[in-house]
Amino acid sequence: MQKNPLAGKVALVTGAARRIGAEIARTLHDAGMNIALHFHISEEEAKGLCNELNQTRKHSAIMVSGELQEIENHQFIIEKSVKEWGQLDVLVNNASRFYRTAIGEVTEYAWDDLLNSNLKAPFFLSQAAAPHLTKSKGVIVNITDIHAERPLRDYSVYCISKSGLLMMTKALAKELGPHVRVNAVAPGAIIWPEGENVLSEEEKQKIINTTALKRVGSAVDIAKAVLFFVRDGDYVSGQVLDVDGGRKL
Repeated sequence: MQKNPLAGKVALVTGAARRIGAEIARTLHDAGMNIALHFHISEEEAKGLCNELNQTRKHSAIMVSGELQEIENHQFIIEKSVKEWGQLDVLVNNASRFYRTAIGEVTEYAWDDLLNSNLKAPFFLSQAAAPHLTKSKGVIVNITDIHAERPLRDYSVYCISKSGLLMMTKALAKELGPHVRVNAVAPGAIIWPEGENVLSEEEKQKIINTTALKRVGSAVDIAKAVLFFVRDGDYVSGQVLDVDGGRKL
């Protein structure tokens, strides 16, 4: 029987309690990995997912909390993940913020909040993880957005932050190679926005009509792309995979 290449390896997934992050965690866990589930606010969801994974396989998941905008938390988050199983093989920078910032209404707070969450935090967390990932010949996967290259009206600051994350992916791939591979997944219409960003049915249909496949994707599609980079993409680094149903065409 062929050995599972991910069995016993360790992944830290940020923003892992809900939505795309939770599906990434499940998929990597199903592939044999131990998972450090990072969360900040969604504690109950994180507990539920952690219990779910540990019921499937004992001592295979832990919870790690912390506000990623506070750089001093990063070393703790990394060290707790490493301490539990003695290694760190994968970092998935999934945690993100998304909200409207129309020109003329943008505040310095919104600029700092989005850039800190979507670019500064992934960079400094990657820096903190780099020694461990170098040792394990590991992988970083960043979750960007198709709007990193295709601006979304009224969301300029978000788009700028994700564009920076795209370039960070390429820069770190060059700097951390040959020991660490760094790639990114860019979702399109996967899970509709919540809260103040909620879309009308008409707006949703308009987006669907712009995709080649004429349908929305799912969090599973993103998780499968992450798994490819982690398990199968041994000779792939510095790349961004659009998972958008052909919306960028």
